[in-house]
Amino acid sequence: MRTLVSSLKKAAFAAVAGLALFSAAPSAQAANLLELNFGLFGPNYEGRVGSCESALWKITYQFKDKEADFWNSSLQFTGFSHVRETAFRPWTSDNIPRRYCSADAMFTDGKQRQVHYSIIEDGGLAGYGDGVEWCVTGLDRNWAYGPKCRAAKF
Repeated sequence: MRTLVSSLKKAAFAAVAGLALFSAAPSAQAANLLELNFGLFGPNYEGRVGSCESALWKITYQFKDKEADFWNSSLQFTGFSHVRETAFRPWTSDNIPRRYCSADAMFTDGKQRQVHYSIIEDGGLAGYGDGVEWCVTGLDRNWAYGPKCRAAKF
């Protein structure tokens, strides 16, 4: 009997201590007028994504910069051929519009490799302009897009 009473006292003490902790926390308040989300609108994508050829200059610049800065390499593109679209908005229309493309590229080492890339509407810096994500098969040294640029393809 004595153990039952002492157990009940301990449980009651723990309950009172827990209530005291929670009652000391500030209570939630509704947002004031300036904190409301009025005037904010959801994404308004129009499906205007540049052509596959329009992103090649950006890929060329970014590839040259990445090779020089991260891999200490002077490898560069010398030209592109067989530029083709592989998909446009492949998912539902509610998603961010993307154009998936592939191209054959020649490099300064004399080798030809495939480039897989996507052009993303409003995907540029701070949402301005088209963004480009790309991968060169055989030169994805950190496998950011998986083996053979699998994640960059559609």
